[in-house]
Amino acid sequence: MNTRIGSTGIQWEPLDTDTIASTVRSDTCGAVVIFEGIVRNHDAGRAVSGIEYSAHPSAAEVMYDVAAEVAGRHPECRVAVVHRVGTLGIGELALVAAVASPHRTASFAAITDVVDTVKEKLPVWKRQVFAGGTDEWVGSA
Repeated sequence: MNTRIGSTGIQWEPLDTDTIASTVRSDTCGAVVIFEGIVRNHDAGRAVSGIEYSAHPSAAEVMYDVAAEVAGRHPECRVAVVHRVGTLGIGELALVAAVASPHRTASFAAITDVVDTVKEKLPVWKRQVFAGGTDEWVGSA
């Protein structure tokens, strides 16, 4: 078990930022940076009424691998990252990532790396539902 990896995975239940962040907190760390990906009410000038996320069965393993990869590139950091699937409404959390390190600069760099790597590698698909009932599927990886 890698002690620099906190919570990772895919879940149907609403995400709890405090719970996820608590898995990277440590007495050795003076900084915790958190990213919350929140369902917004618009995309490319169109009103969005909700989102549905679907994940490939390998997605949980990919999330662990992403956290381990980022922790490898930022050895002073502890990394957690969890993505939600299912139907989400406006304002709900779709992604929570947390990075802890002795100093803030490393945590800020690593949190950007986590989010970018998730976007690049996670096999999750997003169905956006627009006002008026139309929808659109977007692959994230």
